[in-house]
Amino acid sequence: MKTIVLATLLTVTSGGCNSEKAQQQQAGGQQQQTAMTAQQPQSEPLKTKRTAPITIAMTGDIMMGTTFPTRMLPANDGKDLFCDTKEITQKADIAVGNLEGAVCDGGTSTKGTGPNSYAFRMPTSYAPLLKDAGYDFLSMANNHARDFGDVGIASTERVLKEQGIAFCGIKGHEQSAVVELDGVRYGICAFGHNSYTLKHSDLDLVKSIIDDLKERSDIVIVSFHGGAEGRTKNHLPYGPETFLGENRGDLRKFAHFCIDNGADVVYGHGPHVVRAMEVYNGRFIAYSLGNFCTPYNVSLAGISGYSPVVTIRIHPDGSFIDGKIHSFIQTKGVGPRHDANNSVAHEIKMLTESDIKGSPIRIDREGNITLDR
Repeated sequence: MKTIVLATLLTVTSGGCNSEKAQQQQAGGQQQQTAMTAQQPQSEPLKTKRTAPITIAMTGDIMMGTTFPTRMLPANDGKDLFCDTKEITQKADIAVGNLEGAVCDGGTSTKGTGPNSYAFRMPTSYAPLLKDAGYDFLSMANNHARDFGDVGIASTERVLKEQGIAFCGIKGHEQSAVVELDGVRYGICAFGHNSYTLKHSDLDLVKSIIDDLKERSDIVIVSFHGGAEGRTKNHLPYGPETFLGENRGDLRKFAHFCIDNGADVVYGHGPHVVRAMEVYNGRFIAYSLGNFCTPYNVSLAGISGYSPVVTIRIHPDGSFIDGKIHSFIQTKGVGPRHDANNSVAHEIKMLTESDIKGSPIRIDREGNITLDR
């Protein structure tokens, strides 16, 4: 029998910025988080009585620095990485992202030892930075989660549990998570394209996990890692994508399938650039949120450095109300910083208008997302 993991969230301070969520948790324990596997015996589902809108904050890839093959870590022990963005993710009802790499202090690289191995190993001492930044869930269904083998996966899961951050996406491990915050149960699942991840190409598996989450939660959120990579891959194609000989998914089909089967929000990452957004059947989709906090060993040139935080408001039934693209740009060794020109919002606006025909949403130059009523 799988056990329920009850994690009391920790209070952490970083760079003089206090986590609003952590303060609330310390004061009253009001945001106790519960992470459960999909196989967990079902309890009576909690149907939220909330009537106010729910705010969800989403980001793309997070790799806070690496100790492999050499130490490439940011100044001040990483405490300044999220200083420009954490106010947004802390204030959201729930904040989610993608953890691009292993959080461990040992293990053997599964991608060789040369300078171009692209194996990412974040020190375990950096795990509290993720909680202080406000994250409640991080996907592990990506092509870097197993960079240091099973040792790296086990260490990453351990430190995320210690921080009270839910996770899932690795085959044979947690298939899903249920996070309860302020009386709302968020059911979250994550899919990737690697052999060790839960695959987004296995639609029967996808449906079975979403079906289970619908029974145990109020809002269902799906994360996916997919699509070809690079600055020329910012447009969303029709049909399946292939990259480095791998099937990286038919992402329009996948996202629509998730919503048709009961998901309320779908957010993607993987191409290392941002892509279009869509509201489909009243539910929100972000096809790629790009790199978010990847200060080393990831190209940040041009649009690869675009690092949005996307917040959306949804009704308690999951339907989209409105949203905001908060524009940030990365520079090497520093993390995401304010984009005074809103270049990121403009890029997503252009991609959405180009790639989503007949889209019911409008994005202005400040990044406000509204329904075309």
